[in-house]
Amino acid sequence: MKAQNIRLIKEPDKSFIVYYEKNVFSRWHQHPEYELILILKGKGKRMVGDNIDRFEENDLVLLGPYVPHEWLCDESYFSSTEGFKGEGIVIQFLPDFLGTQFFEIPENKFLNKLLQDASSGIKFPLKTRQKLIALMQVITQLSITEQLYTLLSIFKILSQCNDYTLLCSPIFMKPFHPNTRTPMHKALQYILQNFQNDTNIKGVLAFTKMSNTAFCKAFKISYRMTFKEYLLSIRVGYACNLLTDDNLNISEIAYNSGFENISNFNRQFKKIKGVTPSQFIKQHSSSKKLH
Repeated sequence: MKAQNIRLIKEPDKSFIVYYEKNVFSRWHQHPEYELILILKGKGKRMVGDNIDRFEENDLVLLGPYVPHEWLCDESYFSSTEGFKGEGIVIQFLPDFLGTQFFEIPENKFLNKLLQDASSGIKFPLKTRQKLIALMQVITQLSITEQLYTLLSIFKILSQCNDYTLLCSPIFMKPFHPNTRTPMHKALQYILQNFQNDTNIKGVLAFTKMSNTAFCKAFKISYRMTFKEYLLSIRVGYACNLLTDDNLNISEIAYNSGFENISNFNRQFKKIKGVTPSQFIKQHSSSKKLH
């Protein structure tokens, strides 16, 4: 299922978008803006990259640029007499809307890290979500200037959150920056270029020139999981992309994703995604038929 490029219209006298959504939520799509999405009314299936989950009212997610996504409400929110009954608030901004260096200044290092992680989609813990929801519920009623300073308040809350949950697999992250030469970026480079092959930690250690102990510790701190867990997540995420294209069978997808046999692929896929590859295909197919 190919993601459509759908963008909201930014008014000429504004540098970012605040939008009150009362129409049917957009189908599987992507765009170059960061997006903070609050569901005021609605319940159904949320799809972010290769993550499929249920959502309810007050669902709040931050997405990075070009992360494919869709909030699909249950049939009860579609009425022939009342129309669509879902509602949401969307804030969108381009990475450079406050200047090319704003998010990279030292004072914004925690916010910058969170925005980088938004490439996998972010779900926030209850305490942070309550603070953000309170601001988003009033921002649509404010003047242009007040909206800007409210958005800065939202940035402050985001920068203070460090226990958020990443939604989709790392394969959906933006490509690593080619000029970044830190060991962990070099490790990511190696994994993304070799995950379809017989990749192991020995190859990464040789590429990064790190000891096993130092690498494992640094990798766990940087990516919140072990090397093996990350590699499996990359492979399963890539497989999810292939499973939605209908061009290959499951066995071919398993081998193309770096798995040596179909049984291990099925086992690891269900462990990470909670469903089998066949069930994943059915979930995406049922969503596609509704459009």
